[in-house]
Amino acid sequence: MSIPASFIQELLGRTDVVEVVGRHVQLKKSGANYMGLCPFHAEKSPSFSVSPSKQFYHCFGCGASGDAIKFLTEHTGATFVEAVHDLAAQSGLTVPDEGGSPQDRERARQQRARQVTLSDVLEKAGAAYRRHLRGSARAIDYLKHRGLSGEIARRFGLGYAPEGWRTLASTFARYDDPLLEEAGLVIVQAEKDDSGSVNEGRRYDRFRDRIMFPIRNVKGECIGFGGRVLGDEKPKYLNSPETPVFHKGRELYGLYEARPALREMGYALVTEGYMDVVALAQLGFPNAVATLGTACTPEHVHKLFRFTDSVVFSFDGDAAGRRAARKALDAALPHASDTRTVRFLFLPPEHDPDSFVRAHGSDAFSLQVAQALPLSRFLVEAAREGCDLGTAEGRARMCSNARPLWSALPDGALRRQLLGELAQLAQLGAADLAALWQEPAGAPAARRSDGAAEPSPDHADLPPEDRWAPAEPMPFASEPAAPYAARKPWQRRNGPPEPAFDRSPRTAPASRVDHTARLLLSHMEFVEELSHEHHDLLNAQPEPHRQLFAWIGGQFHEHGVQPWAVLRESLRGAGCENLAVRLMTGSHAQTEGELADLRAELTDLLARMEVDRLKQLENDALAATSHDPAALQRYRELFRRRTELERRQTHTTPGGS
Repeated sequence: MSIPASFIQELLGRTDVVEVVGRHVQLKKSGANYMGLCPFHAEKSPSFSVSPSKQFYHCFGCGASGDAIKFLTEHTGATFVEAVHDLAAQSGLTVPDEGGSPQDRERARQQRARQVTLSDVLEKAGAAYRRHLRGSARAIDYLKHRGLSGEIARRFGLGYAPEGWRTLASTFARYDDPLLEEAGLVIVQAEKDDSGSVNEGRRYDRFRDRIMFPIRNVKGECIGFGGRVLGDEKPKYLNSPETPVFHKGRELYGLYEARPALREMGYALVTEGYMDVVALAQLGFPNAVATLGTACTPEHVHKLFRFTDSVVFSFDGDAAGRRAARKALDAALPHASDTRTVRFLFLPPEHDPDSFVRAHGSDAFSLQVAQALPLSRFLVEAAREGCDLGTAEGRARMCSNARPLWSALPDGALRRQLLGELAQLAQLGAADLAALWQEPAGAPAARRSDGAAEPSPDHADLPPEDRWAPAEPMPFASEPAAPYAARKPWQRRNGPPEPAFDRSPRTAPASRVDHTARLLLSHMEFVEELSHEHHDLLNAQPEPHRQLFAWIGGQFHEHGVQPWAVLRESLRGAGCENLAVRLMTGSHAQTEGELADLRAELTDLLARMEVDRLKQLENDALAATSHDPAALQRYRELFRRRTELERRQTHTTPGGS
């Protein structure tokens, strides 16, 4: 779906980022801005700032920043299109679509409508299951026997599907509604008639006599169910089938409920079952999630890293647990950058996380988590498994095992360290091993999340929905940003990722022309107050600032006062885009304060820039006096104007350096 850039600008102009962020983060007024705990990393003191004037958010701790659309995509996991539709619905706007045929657009509209309808059907079924739980003493006794409280059952929306074959017939007016089958709630058994034709046969509930665990997406919508038997019958767990709204290879049970705890505890704990998640939440580990009856996938890991920088996989210590951990390793490797942590926790074979905490206590389990095996160690163990490193053949086999694992890692310090460690085990030099693997030792190719070589970070390489917002650099960074879809907000364009929590001081751009541009981009109402002399002064600046000032003036005269979030969208593709983004990114871009003070600061900056310009003209005139009789008079006039300006400045507060 291609959404016009003009609509994105209009949408952001009608959206209040403070209201959008405030639905997910507790904000408090602090001067001209609002502050809160950053939802993108764990912190105890608020460093997350939301600016009403710029319509932008920025975290001084991890560097996350953006507008309302980017907040929804990064925090809730929504796609760009989903975030635009959500904001448009709240603003009473209809999202246009420039791409595709009318038939394609109609199919997309029908698909979105069907997804909403299916979620409504699943929510209705979930409410019925919760009612049945309240009326089933047997189901309640089972949950109590497992140590679950009523409060934790309510938090996760647990329910009960009764034993009957057609219980949902009392919930839905039309039990033969095709939506019930499409949502995975009802099974339709096909039958052949006497002529051999296949017709719809018996229709019955998929879930019967099971504790029901609603599966929610990151927006909190019910997209499916997991059902567990109350005894030892098989299958113990039964999941919803794949539907238009449910894909088990992409979803994680408990992620919606765990999001606040991921920030507080600093890591995600990935377990193997629904009951582990619910029980651990009650026992003091609300940061647990679970895969949905399938091996961990790269999509699972990618989704987790939207909410935390540390993931701990918990598996049984038996052979099956090791096999599951090996698949999780493969899924995690492409995402294991230098700013992220992946560890593997292997419990004794007789325990799962729930039983271990009950037997040994939460402190003992926390210690197990802290001592979990780092990804680097597990990678080496996986590579050398079954290899006799005392022989050349065993070392060669270890190299063969290690190559695909090492190659899947993104470029960075971890990848390069492991090259040296693996080379040492193989009794080779790092350069020799790199040459053997056909990659230069000093500069391994960057990798995408799927392990393939990273393409050039150019907007033309991306689909339309991913070209809308380049990621902003870290605070104080001065280089232009790489495309939004190509990297995370804390990653630099042409180098390894920068540590997400590096708060060391850096030199911010301090030129007067830079700060003047920031003030005008942050407060466009100042443009109307500029004199003709001020416009001439700005238009006399060297490139690329001259182009930026001309662009600001054109935007003001065409559209009036606009916040930075809207200007950011209008800048896409403009020649001055990189300069504007650099100036408006990081802590040095903060231009909040009383408007009167900022207005005086701008006036002083313009005066100082004019003094600098006059000094340069004086030097030019003085140099021309040897061959131009009028140059001396020009010099005297310029000197008089400069000294008068400097005299007036002594009565004002300096605004720039």
